[in-house]
Amino acid sequence: MGVVTYDYENTSPVAPARLFKAFTVEAPKVWPTAAPNAVKSLEVEANPSSGSIVKINFIEGLPFQYMKHQIGGHDESNFSYSYDLIEGGPLGDKLEKISYENRFEAAAGGGSICKSSMKFYTIGDNVITEDEIKALIKGSEGVYKPVEAYLLANPEACN
Repeated sequence: MGVVTYDYENTSPVAPARLFKAFTVEAPKVWPTAAPNAVKSLEVEANPSSGSIVKINFIEGLPFQYMKHQIGGHDESNFSYSYDLIEGGPLGDKLEKISYENRFEAAAGGGSICKSSMKFYTIGDNVITEDEIKALIKGSEGVYKPVEAYLLANPEACN
């Protein structure tokens, strides 16, 4: 098994606290509403807390039917959260899991800087390339960008 680490940064016009809520505790409500062309539903085992499993079901016609995340933890005071992608989605027979550590920081001119550190755990001698990682990030924007747009259009959401 190999491990490849990749760091990614993105800016958003949405405040860190709202993004944090939209991607953690309010995700089961927000994602299907904000991204109906991608997300059918989210199923959460118990409360969305450390160790819980979240199953994200996608609409028909997308490359993946579902993904399962295991929540690592949430730190609301620092707008950070972590989770592991443990089943479905892009894992296939090449990846054992993908670990994510995400943080939303206030940007100088308003909005947020979204920082993500990802670790890709490959199976056996498999290798993941930077181009493959960038394609996975682009695919995740199918949920991220609509959630961001939803928050901008609905200023009362996730406050």
